[in-house]
Amino acid sequence: MQQGSMSRIRQKTKKVKQSGGRVLFRLIFSRTMVTILLLLLQILCLGGIFRMVRLSKELITLSNLVGMAAIVYIINSEDNPAFKLAWVLPICLVPVFGIGFYFFIMLNPGNRGLQKLLNRRKDETKPYLRTEYHVVEKLKKESTGIRNLGHYIQNQNGFPTYDHTNVTFFSTGEEKYADLLKELERAEHFIFLEYFIINQGEVWDHVLEILERKVKEGVEVRVMYDGMCALVSLPYRYPQQLREKGIRAKMFSPIKPLLSTHQNNRDHRKIAVIDGRVAYNGGINLADEYMNLKKRFGHWKDTAVKLEGEAVRSFTIMFLQMWYMTETGEGEYETYLPRYGAPMAPGYVIPFNDDPINRLDIAESVYLDILYKAKKYVHIMTPYLIIDNELVTALTYAARRGVDVKLILPHIPDKKIIFAIARTYYPQLLEAGVKIYEYTPGFVHAKEFVSDDKKAVVGSINLDFRSLYEHFECATFIYKNPVILDIEKDYQETLKKCRKIDMQFCVDLPLWYRIGGHVFRLFGPLV
Repeated sequence: MQQGSMSRIRQKTKKVKQSGGRVLFRLIFSRTMVTILLLLLQILCLGGIFRMVRLSKELITLSNLVGMAAIVYIINSEDNPAFKLAWVLPICLVPVFGIGFYFFIMLNPGNRGLQKLLNRRKDETKPYLRTEYHVVEKLKKESTGIRNLGHYIQNQNGFPTYDHTNVTFFSTGEEKYADLLKELERAEHFIFLEYFIINQGEVWDHVLEILERKVKEGVEVRVMYDGMCALVSLPYRYPQQLREKGIRAKMFSPIKPLLSTHQNNRDHRKIAVIDGRVAYNGGINLADEYMNLKKRFGHWKDTAVKLEGEAVRSFTIMFLQMWYMTETGEGEYETYLPRYGAPMAPGYVIPFNDDPINRLDIAESVYLDILYKAKKYVHIMTPYLIIDNELVTALTYAARRGVDVKLILPHIPDKKIIFAIARTYYPQLLEAGVKIYEYTPGFVHAKEFVSDDKKAVVGSINLDFRSLYEHFECATFIYKNPVILDIEKDYQETLKKCRKIDMQFCVDLPLWYRIGGHVFRLFGPLV
């Protein structure tokens, strides 16, 4: 009896080892691992070349001269001062590598084709994106400032200002997810989903079950997600698996084993459009942790909005512009822009996006506009805080002129180095009168501004360099819509779960932590 039991245990152990071996084999020889190894090999080869170059005294002298010329060029360029400093340091420390890397990034060879394709799609969609004359006339009477902001976004970004749009605010991922499932079930014509992260689990399994059923009912379904998912959450050939189910699917910018600036620009947007009737936007991805079904960093605090009415058109166009970027021929738009009865909703809505190609910093301009025009308060939630001098100046100026400026950040971070950098800003902001809070139950992933009970922004755009300069992003600007009071009410409820930060808190942080944060902050624009 005992020998039989031991035999079964040995067999199970052998199976486990074999299974573990197969998993390890698949991991080592997976496309993801091969991609990472090939990228590392290219970096090592470049390092070897630079090491050989350093052995030549003549080339060292030449590299120093070229480095000085490069620094003069950078200082006199139109780049953000924070980026200038971040580049000057590596050029001073390792001239050959720093110069080569700088010009590789600035020449941006990976984005040349993307820029041409995106501009083409923007030109195609111009006829569908115009601010109605009656909206402009109404804003002339109600707010010159909002009219001017809308004019800026329309002219520089291509997206109009709308009235007749209902907005619903979701204060948690659970609320948004429940509502999304209901609307997916109601879909009759098409479903567009674009997310930075889709991860296999309870959330995606439930959504996918609905999508498969809707495809059989004749609904057109398109799914697009960022290529980074192939590294950690989805198989590389997952789009093919979805296509076999009848779902049109693609990865944006698949990770490839080739050093390219294009791979630095990720699709960080979160968009869902159903029948051109409703659209969702915010910080919530399709993964279990966003609905608190899986705990990674304590309670996950996130927000989103749902639009019903005229403004849905902009999110439909945003999705299609990105979808058609990697396709030839003319894009199809009119089919997906139906006209529904416009709700008699008060206020105005301006959906907008931002991308690393236009170099106009649309999102930062919107945030700065809110800060400089605020009269009573500006309340902000953001998971990250790595900001340039313009935003620091705007935050501190608003606080010093009596505006109630509050920031809510996580207490349990998802990226410790990034959070150490964020805390280096605390003393300067606190000294100016900015109030800072950390969400003690866990991680804040919400990206929102709310000001004076009149203005709000909810979207995917963090207060860090990657969101503001490097990623494809989108958000919803809202003016004089009743939902703004819901956003502010949730902000006040969230404050009750936060710890207020003071100068003593900053002093009590370990010395090594503070020093490390300031060192990494030097390279914040490149992180």
